Amino acid sequence: MKIRVVSSREEIAELNPNERNVHLAFRPSNVDFLDLMRICPRLRAVQVPPSYHKTLSKAIKLFLEMQGVTLLEGDVWGHRKDIDEYYVVDEEAIEEIGSLIREGESIQDATAAIQRKTRLAPDLIKYIARSKITA
Repeated sequence: MKIRVVSSREEIAELNPNERNVHLAFRPSNVDFLDLMRICPRLRAVQVPPSYHKTLSKAIKLFLEMQGVTLLEGDVWGHRKDIDEYYVVDEEAIEEIGSLIREGESIQDATAAIQRKTRLAPDLIKYIARSKITA
């Protein structure tokens, strides 16, 4: 799973329209979210750092929900934007999440187990787990 890391609002205009997962590493405004949705119509998830997540308006949260976009809270630990514009979630971690879910683990238990092994954000793990349940 690839997550496009966006460091500034100027980068939104340069995004590929096919992006599905984006991490906003800056404090986004409502207009930034609207621009993101306009440029990336296939967007499925937007992740923002915890400090920014707390300041988002209820209106933009509702707007994203209505558009079918999941808002995630978390960071992309150890990612260096100067090396790669994407943060990649290891396929092994995704498979392990899927296998825990198939074995009957609850999403909460699977999240705790995976978080101990990786530095993935809990919301991201839950998002992956939910996608494995519906897959």
